[in-house]
Amino acid sequence: MSDVNVDCKFTEANYNFRYRAGAIIVEMGEVLLVGSIFNGVYTYYTVGGGVHMGELSADAVIREGIEETGIKFEIERLAIIHKSFYNGFYLNTVGKMCHELAFYYLMKPRGTKELNEPQSKNSSGYNEKMHWIKISELNRFNVYPTFLTKYLIHPNEKLVHIITDNRDRNISDFN
Repeated sequence: MSDVNVDCKFTEANYNFRYRAGAIIVEMGEVLLVGSIFNGVYTYYTVGGGVHMGELSADAVIREGIEETGIKFEIERLAIIHKSFYNGFYLNTVGKMCHELAFYYLMKPRGTKELNEPQSKNSSGYNEKMHWIKISELNRFNVYPTFLTKYLIHPNEKLVHIITDNRDRNISDFN
């Protein structure tokens, strides 16, 4: 683990880069997602966050799991590598060309949905709340990244590499 608690991200001129690790946590046909408001829209996304400088993404996903749920989840395997390009739409990314590299890890089931949920806030300052959502009902929710719903409904045993390029779209295309 890293001794430096600084996320691996940078902004240069009109560009923003972020390195993220996300946890895909599934129990009893339900996925654990974080819910919060982004740009006035309630959005669901994976437990996770920025990888610290010098930190392995696997260590980051475990750390983020503890920080957000109070539980130390174990990694089953790396499931998805996601490269995302988009026009910034929140806080310090507005007006910037953004590039995010994210590693999504499938976590081992624990046989329980019990959490020790600490209070947390997202990068916009809104409260975050944990939600167990039935995978079969994910299409009813605003889930980000958008490929996650399809991946969970039709899981793949192999490592998946996804590139999302939304640079020519506006914010409405993210919903």
